[in-house]
Amino acid sequence: MNQTASYSLLQALRERRSRRFCLGMEMPAGPLAHKSRFKPRPLTEDEEALLAFAACGITGPALGDLSYAAGGGGNIMAGLCGRTVASGDAIQAVGLIITNDAGAWHLRRPQDFAARDVAELAQMSQRGEFTSLYQKSRVKLRDSRCAPPNRPVFNINANGWSAYAPGTTCFVPINDLTFLYINGVLEILNETTGAFILDERRSYRPAGLRDFARSRGGHLHDDPADGRTTTIQQVETMVAEFVAVEQGMVHQNLGLMAQAMGLGGFPFFASHDFAWTQALGFRQRPLRASRYLGAGPFVSMGMKLLGRDPEIPFAIGLEAGGETLLKAYSPPYFATMSHAVDAVVEAKLGKEGALKRPNANPSWKDQVAVTNAIAPLSPLAIAAAKAYFEYLWRHYGRFPVHIPPFKTIVAFQAGHLDLEFYEKHYQPSAVSQSHRDDFARVAAGLPTRPLA
Repeated sequence: MNQTASYSLLQALRERRSRRFCLGMEMPAGPLAHKSRFKPRPLTEDEEALLAFAACGITGPALGDLSYAAGGGGNIMAGLCGRTVASGDAIQAVGLIITNDAGAWHLRRPQDFAARDVAELAQMSQRGEFTSLYQKSRVKLRDSRCAPPNRPVFNINANGWSAYAPGTTCFVPINDLTFLYINGVLEILNETTGAFILDERRSYRPAGLRDFARSRGGHLHDDPADGRTTTIQQVETMVAEFVAVEQGMVHQNLGLMAQAMGLGGFPFFASHDFAWTQALGFRQRPLRASRYLGAGPFVSMGMKLLGRDPEIPFAIGLEAGGETLLKAYSPPYFATMSHAVDAVVEAKLGKEGALKRPNANPSWKDQVAVTNAIAPLSPLAIAAAKAYFEYLWRHYGRFPVHIPPFKTIVAFQAGHLDLEFYEKHYQPSAVSQSHRDDFARVAAGLPTRPLA
């Protein structure tokens, strides 16, 4: 067993730090100025594979230990496969892009594989076949590094000297928000929760849900005194924050794995509505700024007359080699928002849905009994969700309406540290023995250690 495999979690937690200065870098000015005398040393495929696995590798079935009886809430689940990070409703909403000097790749999520293949992928991770798992999971997007411009407002000034440096690899989690959004709304619009959503941009009128209000004989609590009224923006903020937590776990795992491997690594700003998706070649549906911002008719007219209504890229999907890798659950991938809702319901509870397909969860001893007992989604919730999402599309022409369907927040850059920088400017405790071992190998031109 090699050093990485035997590295203790407690030690990684104690020693993890953001460390930026890698082989071949230069910090041109300031009290920590230094120019590396070494050439950049790219990470090997084995090293990238281990980091990718730590970020979001497939590990096996999710336990799904919930109540699946009618009214028990268990049918909120939308998947039954686990990764190295937790995911709301096992949706696995965070995708991962890996980019280096040689190209850019998308890492498939569990739902991107045929159900029969997921068990084998999990077994590969259990056997420690991380490089083979990496090779089977990735899809090449480009033959060169992909990144937005390294300047404000695409990045922050403090990262200008280090981000996208030659020899480094960037891991870019991308939050895929629309499936989880629809799934969550199906839950909050059922008879148990009965939330009522208002449109704060249109004088707090019902967001397509008037006919479902209790005051009109429906099941949704439209009386503010009940404490169950909310707004579109509040719902979308909840969705965005929920998935952001999942992305945070990706970054924590990357930092801990980089520490165990003796690599440098640090998270850096990537929160721009379209810069990363544009750089990576996502399919775009440009919107005028007035439409993108949800401006009213008078403001929109003023923006147009003043020449301040430019087109803004709006990513709707990622396609490569004739294959759709990521897609927003909205037009044009679905004819209408109602069709998108139907697709989510089918993906969960259809005959081949994640909760109903044969051998859905090998962790359950009696899979047939559990899957047969999983309650269907409420027809009222489905009807209300369709009304809500059709309202959003009709009035705003986009989904979601406050956030993009694909969101980057923070990227992570990994590489081989140049310890001469740290020896020059820092106390010996700034780096660990794993970093000293890695530097000794790469500085001497020796091959990196195998994974196991």
